[in-house]
Amino acid sequence: MRHQREPVSWGVVLPAALAQVVLLTAGSGGYGYHRDELYYRLLPPAWGYVDQPPLTPLLARLTTHLTDQLWMLRVPATLSAAVSVVLLALVVRELGGGRGAQALAAWGYAFSAFPLALGHVLLTSTVDLSLLLVVVLGMVRAAAGDHRAWLWSGAAVGATTYNRLLVAVVVAGLVAGVVLLGPRCELFTRHALAGAAIGLVLSSPNLLYQATSGWPQAQMGAALSANNAADIRPQVLPLLLVMLGPPLVVVWVVGIGWLLRRERRDRFGFLVVGFAVLLAFTLASGAQPHYPVHLLSVAYAAGCVPVARWLRERRVWRAVAVALLAVNAAVSVVLALPVVPVGRLGATPLPDTSPLVADQVGWPRYVAQVAAAYHQAPEHPTAVVASNYGEAGAVARFGGRLGLPTPVSGQNALGAVGRPPDSADVVLVVGYQYADIRGLFASCRVLARLDNGIGVDNEEQGAPVAVCRQPVAQWSRLWPRFHHLD
Repeated sequence: MRHQREPVSWGVVLPAALAQVVLLTAGSGGYGYHRDELYYRLLPPAWGYVDQPPLTPLLARLTTHLTDQLWMLRVPATLSAAVSVVLLALVVRELGGGRGAQALAAWGYAFSAFPLALGHVLLTSTVDLSLLLVVVLGMVRAAAGDHRAWLWSGAAVGATTYNRLLVAVVVAGLVAGVVLLGPRCELFTRHALAGAAIGLVLSSPNLLYQATSGWPQAQMGAALSANNAADIRPQVLPLLLVMLGPPLVVVWVVGIGWLLRRERRDRFGFLVVGFAVLLAFTLASGAQPHYPVHLLSVAYAAGCVPVARWLRERRVWRAVAVALLAVNAAVSVVLALPVVPVGRLGATPLPDTSPLVADQVGWPRYVAQVAAAYHQAPEHPTAVVASNYGEAGAVARFGGRLGLPTPVSGQNALGAVGRPPDSADVVLVVGYQYADIRGLFASCRVLARLDNGIGVDNEEQGAPVAVCRQPVAQWSRLWPRFHHLD
């Protein structure tokens, strides 16, 4: 049985999304490319890669055919973030929220820390912002009595598998919530079964690629866990307090309790179980600390309903709430967007508190230093071997006009894209992998150390640039020693 829905308050929702678009567009040319963006534009089109499905790299490549500029590459990111604002407001509406709740959800979420940070750069998580909310919105709408919503929710699941298989964890958690708390009867309707079939059919090419390629996503997940888990796990729970911003914590905490109250637990309580499962998966896998944000936002949306009702008759507290939203937005903008001049970044805590910032600076300068070393080498190198995909992507983007050849790297999917030819007797090795592979050559000499000039400590700062001569075996035999997943 369907419940009564409030009308969509487009007059407050769309301005929030459009204001976010304006802000993200204004900052889209900020510090520079993120390392992942450089990687995506370098990857050739494929059904999938060892570290991710094909959608986000495809979007990045498509933008380069329009104009190979940073602002264009970030247009899909801006659109995904803005669409997620609208979708979250629609979730609020399905949960019974009226104009005030939708306004609180749209404006609070649009200018909170992680949606702004992810919307500023094109990452797989950026595209997930909108895709996963379509999945959630469909399930919430189905739980509210619209059985046809299972169909497009299932289609969204299928489409999302082409961006990241994290959707499988999200769906498993939400379905587990339905089994545990209800509404169980919804899982056995013909529309739910049809939606599952649609999702399976749409995702089958991607799943077939994974199966026939030895499930590379599982390999990548294991590598991330092995390399990062010790650092990632301690970050997960503290990050919950800052993903949307400390002033909004009370809203999503209220939302969790509100969803679990007796009168709505058997209808919408599954959202809390889904969030708990995603949080547990993040802690167990140790892959990336920000995964919970995709369902934390839904808990926030739920909290907007009772909080907005409570504020309705309390004028002073409404003013306090508006002030807190404004403060949260201001802090989030500084953390997520290129507000601080790049020359002053190294003197601030921003690169340490926001790793997305550190990974956006220094690339043109690094490549200029690589080019200087390349041209000063007594024996002209025939290849540039980068330690990671950020370095390789930067050389590919900025190195052509400086006389550098197309780079190669053994990290992740680039390990299968290309390697130096067997005839390459002298190569330029860039990055910290040099310490592990210098024994594979008769001689190596460090020519330079990378320096971004602004004191930002990122993965490249201080990395060696070395000329290496006479590999001990043919490159076809040596290249597996350069390949690494992380």
